[in-house]
This record gives sequence, structure tokens and C-alpha cells, in this order.
Amino acid sequence: MKRNYYITRNGRLKRQDNTISLEFESGEKKTIPIEDIEGIYLLGETDLNTKLLNFLAQQKIPLHVFNYYGYYSGSYYPREHLNSGFIIVNQVEFYKDTGKRLGIAKEFIKSAAHNILCNLRYYKNRKPGLENYISDINKIIPKLDETGDISELMAWEGHIRERYYDSFNAILDLKEEFTKRNKRPPDNILNALISFGNSLLYATTLGEIYHTQLNPTVSFLHEPGNRRFSLSLDISEIFKPIIVDHVIFKLMNTNMLGERDFEKDVNSCYLSENGRKIFLREYDDRLNTTLKHRGLNRNVSYRHIIRLECYKLEKHISNIEEYKAFRAWW
Repeated sequence: MKRNYYITRNGRLKRQDNTISLEFESGEKKTIPIEDIEGIYLLGETDLNTKLLNFLAQQKIPLHVFNYYGYYSGSYYPREHLNSGFIIVNQVEFYKDTGKRLGIAKEFIKSAAHNILCNLRYYKNRKPGLENYISDINKIIPKLDETGDISELMAWEGHIRERYYDSFNAILDLKEEFTKRNKRPPDNILNALISFGNSLLYATTLGEIYHTQLNPTVSFLHEPGNRRFSLSLDISEIFKPIIVDHVIFKLMNTNMLGERDFEKDVNSCYLSENGRKIFLREYDDRLNTTLKHRGLNRNVSYRHIIRLECYKLEKHISNIEEYKAFRAWW
């Protein structure tokens, strides 16, 4: 089975016959058979050349780059190999049609809200004080159907996220209260974990979109813009609660991560190299965890469920089947 490779150590990445060769600064070498690679995530200072990039393009393998602090910088996105003029035209038409766009965007947010509530209900009997958060979010959800434009929808989504993040104080045993989601830069341990996890999921989702006929720059919830794959932002919203947040809750509640695994500055906080390794291990385990898919009646991984989500969106904009975003059933 193909897998993602996360490279956190400094070194050089190059092609060696039909393998990828890693040469670390320590002198250690490692080779990876090309047929084993789903995607490559560079989280250290890595040298590479065009020979490698051409090889990755031939093998249809995306490469994602993260900066010194572990946050997403960009992707080498090989030339699309499943181009469909029909899908692209329809995708743009659905974006330009206010009603159709709003319908898809609402489905993203309603799915995300459902998956958020699944997390809260799971912890309700384990951690006291979550009932009010569940009640508040349930009161907001009906308003999603009432809204008539994207900006208002995004505002309601923001209220849901705000109440959800407030609940982290009850779910997690934090030394200091989590008061505000802060991204640029993250200013405490929890913001650092959320930002890092969301960056990983954005890249993972982009990799899954690449293997479909969808265009990653044409989105429905987030506004398409320059220098970003906004459809990846859209689809990631669905899976943040059940992939990223699940990993965070596990790492924090089992003390797998602690103060020692973060680097703090005056107004910023980031995972250390060791902290990133711990997070990546759990993140990859979560992506590869399988569950019985109700529609397919077989076990599929969370990573493959993201791709299935893309296929459902393709069917919707092709007027084959109405889009129903993924909702956790456990």
C-alpha cells in the first residue's frame, strides 16, 4: 500500500534509478521504492534538483514543502493527468451560480458541524461541562439553511468554530485557558497544534484532489484566489474534527506531547522537531486507520475517504448525484 513520507531531518533528496534516495547530514542514507510513495512532505531543509522533480512528475507524486516552523509553504503539483474539460466547465458554472455554490458550501459547513458534534458527544460522558457547547452549536445549525450568501454562511461557521474551540478547555487538561484561535503566528501550545495539523490536512487533501478530475483552484465555500488551492480548504473543513482534532485530543490527553515538545518566543509557539515527529506519526496512523464504509460495504482508510469525497463532488457538478458531504456515524 502506498503511503506518505514525512522528511523532518536536513539532507538531500534525489533520484537513484527507480528509487528516491535520502542522504541526511549525518551521513545516513535511505532509499524508498517509488511505487511505495503516495506523497512527500518536506519538513526539514532539503536539497533537491530538477531530475528528481521530473521523476516525481512522471510518477504523479506531489511534493509538499513546509517552512522552518512546520507550516505549509507550497506544493510541487505535477501536471494534472486526469484533465476533463467537462468537469472544469461545470465546476466553474457551479461556482458562478449563486444558488448552486451556496448549496455546496452549506453542505461543507453542515458536515463539519455534524462531525464537531460527534467529537463533543464522545467526550460528554468522559469530561464534564460539554452540554452547553453542544446545545449552542445545535441552535446555530438551523441558521445555516436560512442564510442567503457566502459571507453570512462563513460568519455562522465562525460562531460554530468559536464555541467548539471554547470547549477544548473542557476536553483537554490545559495549564492555561484557551481563549482565542490565533494563527499568525500561533501564540500557545494548542494554537500551534491546530495550525500544524490543519496545514498537514490541507496538503493531504490537495494530494487526493490531484487524483481526481476536479480543479483545486475552483472552490465554493472559500473564495478562489491567487496562490492557493482553495478547494482543498473547502474539503478540509469536513475532516478537521475527525482527523486533526482527534490527533490533538489523543496527544494531549495521554501526555504524548508536553511543554518539552514546543519552542516558544515572545509572541509565538511552535512544535519542536521532536514534537513534529510525534504529531506526524499519530497523524499518519489516523489517515491509515480503516473503517467499514456504509456505501461500499468494505473497509477504507480515512485518507481514501477524502478522495471519495472528491468523487462525490464530481458526480454532483456532473448532475449525476446530489452531493451529501461525509458525516461520521459513530
